[in-house]
Amino acid sequence: MNKILLWSICAALAGFLFGFDTVVISGADQQLQELWGTSDFVHGTIVMAMALWGTVVGAIFGGIPTNKLGRKKTLIIIGVLYFISALGSALVDGPYIFAFFRFIGGLGVGASTIAAPAYVSEIAPGKDRGRLVALYQFNIVLGILIAFLSNYLLRDTGEEPWRWMLGVEAIPAFIYILFTFTIPKSPRWLISVGRIREAEKTLKIIDPDFDVNKKIQEIESQIDEPQKKENILARKYRYPLILAILIAFFNQFSGINAFLYYAPRIFQEAGLGEETAFLSSIGIGVVNLIFTLFGVFLIDRLGRKKLMYIGSIGYIISLSLVSAAFFLNWSGFYVPLFLFLFIASHAIGQGAVIWVFIAEIFPNSVRAAGQSFGVSTHWLLAAIIPSLMPSMISAIGAGSVFAVFAFMMVLQLLFVIFMMPETKGKSLEELSEELSLKKV
Repeated sequence: MNKILLWSICAALAGFLFGFDTVVISGADQQLQELWGTSDFVHGTIVMAMALWGTVVGAIFGGIPTNKLGRKKTLIIIGVLYFISALGSALVDGPYIFAFFRFIGGLGVGASTIAAPAYVSEIAPGKDRGRLVALYQFNIVLGILIAFLSNYLLRDTGEEPWRWMLGVEAIPAFIYILFTFTIPKSPRWLISVGRIREAEKTLKIIDPDFDVNKKIQEIESQIDEPQKKENILARKYRYPLILAILIAFFNQFSGINAFLYYAPRIFQEAGLGEETAFLSSIGIGVVNLIFTLFGVFLIDRLGRKKLMYIGSIGYIISLSLVSAAFFLNWSGFYVPLFLFLFIASHAIGQGAVIWVFIAEIFPNSVRAAGQSFGVSTHWLLAAIIPSLMPSMISAIGAGSVFAVFAFMMVLQLLFVIFMMPETKGKSLEELSEELSLKKV
């Protein structure tokens, strides 16, 4: 188990870079708009959101290298993309070349949300799969916290602090590349390409009590020749596909990425000074980390569905209060307090569950393709919503924006009650059989 934990941590470090890369731009947000004099629309859609558009492309096509080259090689390529993006973004002058390098980093983020959870779900025993895949989410929020902290510490560094804020990501990206060379290839991927002997060795490490031959036959039965030719859009995969798309849809309509991208700006909109806004952003990172730990601890105990109940109710309460605070001009600590509740609800619910759930509901033969659909939905909305955030706040006000997010979380709660299955403790093969029988 120690080796599996170590491999899972190494793969999940892609999540650290995902979190860092996603949030580090928040510290440079207003500096870049002032430096290049861009409009709210150009700043939101080009400068700030270009990484997210790269993420959409990475998510759509990330399943191709994940299947063709394997999970391990794809994770190494992802690290290289992060490294190039960090250095390039820090060294350029001008919004469009800056956007190009941010786009490259986005490709890494999008692909990592397929390759890393797929890898960990395929090496993890069923009883531990939830918490091991959730290490990816833990690393995301750790990356978010370190990015907020790094932005605060570097806010006065040199004449253009934003260069330091963005460039420092190259250090963890390089370390991650080195770590990824140490992990083995996924046994389920090895079996899918006929490399049975290599798969046997890894399966024996994963669980010495396995009947390895029986397990290999079980995996092979899901990736036989006829099934390899099946399309993810086939009727038998419709139910898991709808589940993946809906959980990703609601994840982004909570407003989580819009908030993380513009946290300092939102806090200033609520009346906090610049330095207090940066410090409040660090507080958001701390709360996110603490409640993600709770989520990781509980996901294999309470199950995915119960955590989504808790998170959905917390979303509705917190987002409604944030909206009311803006409408009623509640000053002082109210908005930060309500947003802390919002981030806690996200961390213990959607944050802990989404990557685990999407990685485990598809059969081995179409897992990467299925993940790609769900993840692409997530990142398409993650690009659109934050890119429109400055314009929406200017046009209809922060109160109305958060009211829309609160309403969408009511719909998420209905999804959890009536559609979402519990996947706790079941093998990937059992889940594949069970979900393929569901009719929609």
